[in-house]
Amino acid sequence: MVSLNKLRTKFGIVLSIIIALALLAFILSLKTEMGFSGNDPKVGVIDGEKIHYSEYYDQYEKIKTQSGAQESDEQQAAMLANAAWQSLISKYVLTPGFGKLGLRVTEPERMAMASGKQPTQAFYSAFSDPRTGAFNVAAVSEFLAQAETNPQAAQVWAQLNEQARTEREIQKYFGLVKGGVFVNALEVERGVKTANDSFAGKWAGKKYTDVPDSLFQITSADMKAYYNSHKDLFRQTPSRTISYVVFEVAPTDEDLLKLEKTVMEVGQEFAATEELKNFVRTNRNGGIADNFVSAAQLPEDEAEALAAGKTYGPVLKNNEWTMARVLAVKEAPDSLGLRHIVLPYTEEKLADSLLTALRSGGDFAQAAARYSVYNATAANGGEVGVMPFSAFVGEFAETLGNAKAGDIVKIASGETIQLMQVYRADKPSKHYQIASITYPVEASADTRRNVHNNAGSFMVNAKGSSEAFAAAASEAAVTPRVAVINQGERTLRGVEDSRDVVRWAYGAEPGDVSEIFTVGKDYVIAMLTAVDNEDYASMEKVEAQLRAQVLRDKKYDYIVKDLAGSTLAEQAASLGSEVSDFKDVTFSSFYLEGIGFEPRVVGTITSSDKGVVSAPVKGLSGVFVVEVGDIQNAEKQNAEGEKVRAQAMYESMAQQFFLPAIQQMAKIEDLRGKYF
Repeated sequence: MVSLNKLRTKFGIVLSIIIALALLAFILSLKTEMGFSGNDPKVGVIDGEKIHYSEYYDQYEKIKTQSGAQESDEQQAAMLANAAWQSLISKYVLTPGFGKLGLRVTEPERMAMASGKQPTQAFYSAFSDPRTGAFNVAAVSEFLAQAETNPQAAQVWAQLNEQARTEREIQKYFGLVKGGVFVNALEVERGVKTANDSFAGKWAGKKYTDVPDSLFQITSADMKAYYNSHKDLFRQTPSRTISYVVFEVAPTDEDLLKLEKTVMEVGQEFAATEELKNFVRTNRNGGIADNFVSAAQLPEDEAEALAAGKTYGPVLKNNEWTMARVLAVKEAPDSLGLRHIVLPYTEEKLADSLLTALRSGGDFAQAAARYSVYNATAANGGEVGVMPFSAFVGEFAETLGNAKAGDIVKIASGETIQLMQVYRADKPSKHYQIASITYPVEASADTRRNVHNNAGSFMVNAKGSSEAFAAAASEAAVTPRVAVINQGERTLRGVEDSRDVVRWAYGAEPGDVSEIFTVGKDYVIAMLTAVDNEDYASMEKVEAQLRAQVLRDKKYDYIVKDLAGSTLAEQAASLGSEVSDFKDVTFSSFYLEGIGFEPRVVGTITSSDKGVVSAPVKGLSGVFVVEVGDIQNAEKQNAEGEKVRAQAMYESMAQQFFLPAIQQMAKIEDLRGKYF
């Protein structure tokens, strides 16, 4: 029978599929507006519907419970947060929209999905047979029997149906979108031409850098005109900007000397003790390897000492003090070639029966294909491959250490029983289980306390203004860094364990100075310097970009004004340039020798007729004119092939962007950063 726990485990896979679909909907249009409704703060707006903390948190906990996922690290927490948010988007945007379109999943369709006649990932992931990969209808019936008496099982069943329904509705909607995607004859003709034709010829040009900037005056009116006519270039995600300093916690010379003294004292006791296992286990920096390794797998200096029965170290390596001794020695093959049959731990009788049959000459490969529940190897006769003995621990190392070629052994470990056939066993050699103690080179508690005190003094002095923050940083000999936190981001890019800093920034006001945050091994203090909730970057924010673009346009006009002549050579002379060659240029070329990355020039070349001097091209780095001298047709693509290629590409693009387009129109505001 399919247990609830087992289904919950598999349901995590279902969630990952649904989340993957939902994450296609990248939020492009966001606005910040934190509001409150009583004591229930607003954490977002989805298509005009206010999402309050309680609703979001309930959804978050619901998904966490149903998936069995844990907030063990930032990545897991982010996955849960995204899953909860996407489920709310589905509730308020997708489901109502599909309803208005008349897209519905009928009861017969739902029954077809649940029975496997019309497969969906939601049901398939939950109820597929792990051994064969086929949909298990009996498992569905068994779970429904549980759901009749178990409210939790009934809730999971309802959620599975909801996920399957959403999946099916999305498929239907994409079917409509896909139906509107087609490739016309002109596109096919153009595609064949661009795939088959390669161009050679000559070019001339003048780089913008060859014209002095001092010849031009850039006015605010010029920049404003460019900004207004190219406003979509400056669309942005709402963001918050912080200035922050890092107080690095590094060991002092005194720390290093004290640590070395401690290590040497422990090293003497480590080398002398006769109770090695207990000594290592009682040291918080001690550890005993689970596996056995050969001398060849150890660093040369360590292998030499340990193989001779001596203590290795203490020695300083890779910023750690290390010492090691051999705890146990085992004669074992360096490598083993294995096949296996994996059975559930409940199949003890079957395992014993198979073991007897196989040891009597039964076909191991056939038995693996028939009985093993591990599909990755069952289909290949249970083939695991050749593995080093050091890869095995616990019961596997104990049993396989004495194995010989031809042996078939039974090993019970964890949730499985494995029957293993040894088809290769190298000559036995000594393998060592190693006990070690490792002291990382790190700051002492006193040093951490002193750095924290310095950070505390900085925090007091930095309050009041950006100038005070900068002055305090100068006095403390730390360098302020700047980070832009786009709405929806959970951490500072490139800074580990920085979730708390970002959460603070979402709730702060410009000019606020944070508390002391522990980030990794260091301390961080931040000031919120700016909040930008506009849909478009302000002119002041992109002033440098505007100035560069306007200057480029003015230089283009200046260069083109002096362009003269009817031939390429004459035009080159008017530019003060030389004529150069190009060859093997295709529509998909990115780089042109002597010119660089110039997509407009490539487009001009591949759309030009032979022997015609082009109009001046406004490139990224200069002004260029080209003349195609030769066009070669390689006949790499035909019309039918191009039609298939283009159709597949268009359908792929439609699938990638149809959900983001819906969400962009829904005007979603993601305001969760302060709380999650």
